[in-house]
Amino acid sequence: MKIDGVFSGGGIKGLALIGAFEELEKRGFRFVRVAGTSAGSIIAALIAAGYTSKEIYQLFEELDMNLLMDPRKSVIPFPFAKWLFVFWRLGLYKGVELEKWLEEKLAAKGLKTFSQLPPQSLRVIASDLSNGRLVVLPDDLVKYGISPGSFSIAKAIRMSCSIPYFFEPVKLKSADGLNVLVDGAVLSNFPMWLFDKENIKKVRPVIGIQLSPHEYEHERHKIKNGINLFTALFETMMDAHDSRYISRKHAKNIIFVPTEGVVATEFNLTDEKKQMLLNVGKESAQKFFKSWSY
Repeated sequence: MKIDGVFSGGGIKGLALIGAFEELEKRGFRFVRVAGTSAGSIIAALIAAGYTSKEIYQLFEELDMNLLMDPRKSVIPFPFAKWLFVFWRLGLYKGVELEKWLEEKLAAKGLKTFSQLPPQSLRVIASDLSNGRLVVLPDDLVKYGISPGSFSIAKAIRMSCSIPYFFEPVKLKSADGLNVLVDGAVLSNFPMWLFDKENIKKVRPVIGIQLSPHEYEHERHKIKNGINLFTALFETMMDAHDSRYISRKHAKNIIFVPTEGVVATEFNLTDEKKQMLLNVGKESAQKFFKSWSY
């Protein structure tokens, strides 16, 4: 069956998305259009490029995650220099290695720019902090005077994955000057709404994969200090809007994947935790299909 798919953000927890994707493949589902935010944008792009679930997992197995943490060179030891990087560069790590890795893996499938994909087959979310708006890539690039088809897919994914303060933002030039773009999860961590238009009948089913236990459940934040406050603030920004939307309309079409015990920026995951994430993705998809019907 042909379907459209939406993949949520979640940092390294996105490995669980691969497990769910594997179960979809086994059941004969094929994606026509995909969309995602942050980690979900990586999985969506690799699927759009033609990678299978096993190939995607192999890519991450071969990848040294530490290479993605690419700080700028400094004569000051990193524990001290990192605060300068956050202040002046707006992030601990450049994010360049992530973009290079994506370029290489997409090029292996003959892809570089959005023009090499069918129209609307891949869309990802970023957040424009300069203008205070959500950005759908590649569609909204026209607002910056850029031809959507000519834009690098890897660059778009890097924008969507630029976790604030962790990775440096991507700066996009326009007639108004430089625009600072960060992780799409700031404004929409699970863009199920991309495939929902009022009064327009869906051409095919839409299935979403969200890294959360349930649309109504959210672990209560314990706010006792400034760090707790920032964490709660960021997680609320990521989840509250999308949760309100999906709880009303789309829960029956969403595979909810619980990923407690794993931090989004835990790039040094053990092999056991990697396998756990893959398995929980598979199991969540299996549970979903016991009751799903279209």
